[in-house]
Amino acid sequence: MTVTSVEPYREVVLDKDGDGPAGQAGGLAALARQGCTDLVLFTHGWNNSPSTATGLFDRFFEPFPGVTGPGAKLGYAGLVWPSIMFSDERVPDYPALRAVLPERAAAVDRIAELLDEQPPGEAALAEFAGLLRELTGIDTESPAAVGAAASVPEFLVADPATVYGMFADARESVEGAEGAEALFGGNPAARLWKGAKEALRQATYYTMKRRAGVVGERGLGPLLGELDRAAPGLRVHLIGHSFGARVVSYALRGLPGAARNVKSVTLLQGALSHYAFAARLPHDQGHGGSLNGLQARIDGPLVACHSRHDTALGVFYPLASRLARDDESVFGDERRWWAIGYDGVQAVPGTAARTLAAALSEGLPAAGCVSVDAAQVVSGHSDICHTELARVVAGAGRFG
Repeated sequence: MTVTSVEPYREVVLDKDGDGPAGQAGGLAALARQGCTDLVLFTHGWNNSPSTATGLFDRFFEPFPGVTGPGAKLGYAGLVWPSIMFSDERVPDYPALRAVLPERAAAVDRIAELLDEQPPGEAALAEFAGLLRELTGIDTESPAAVGAAASVPEFLVADPATVYGMFADARESVEGAEGAEALFGGNPAARLWKGAKEALRQATYYTMKRRAGVVGERGLGPLLGELDRAAPGLRVHLIGHSFGARVVSYALRGLPGAARNVKSVTLLQGALSHYAFAARLPHDQGHGGSLNGLQARIDGPLVACHSRHDTALGVFYPLASRLARDDESVFGDERRWWAIGYDGVQAVPGTAARTLAAALSEGLPAAGCVSVDAAQVVSGHSDICHTELARVVAGAGRFG
């Protein structure tokens, strides 16, 4: 499948290590020689095939010719990276898992068997937990030692019955009591296995979280540096959806210091911490976010579009991100673990907050962090193909 809604268009491909075919920067630089003033580069989140990603690019880019002002000529690029779809589908996509984690195919097959059979007892749950650790590449020989590392979510090493019960609670909070009864039928074992299925999705979340950062920092960032040297006048605008927002954000870490070609970054329902760009964390003043201050690498604004309707980021993202401690509430006012795509940029002084209507009518700041409440049009995690959001990108990039 190819992008047909806009031209000129280029596709960028990076693997799990951030490597890609030679000459990709040159292909993008050629757009400047064709008269393009601005490059709009968009990347997907959790997708299971290049064709699915390209289909998203085609729909997302379609409104852009109509929102581009005089004096600007856009070139377009879609970045495809190996990810797996994270959605509310009730059956895990095992072929996709095997495709993106071929070295873990045997673990995927056994996981599928256990979820199908749902055997009773703690031994089966413990086996499933071990397979999740294998799936994510954690040392299965010493899970206790791994659990001491702050970078490993406790749900991968904590008591399986406790963790899967928490995930079942989360599913019930979204589907309601009637939905939960239909799913579990009052069967405690079935309830735990439903939680185990959610844990599988969260394990793939953890794997893709790490991968997205690598693709951005080691792949996209250096590629943009090459592009700056090859076409120094080309203005670049980065857009990322879900974990694609993580890719384009971590690209700022890998961007060479002399490069100033990134003129705007727009995060659509970003699956990264709302404290990512903070110099100091509210709950830990001695530490900052993982991308502390990197918004300064942008010669323009960092715009985070968020929506309260995104249950993937409002419920399941914080559940996977926080430590699985019984003394803390997962829901309600527990804001510490929320995603940037759920409530915008937090704990960064000077961050501007806009409703979508205000962003479109009044414009956006020329620099710094901006949170745009897009709930007016974004009804769920993947609901991002709207003319209004294309106008936000155009406003951020000053080509509208």
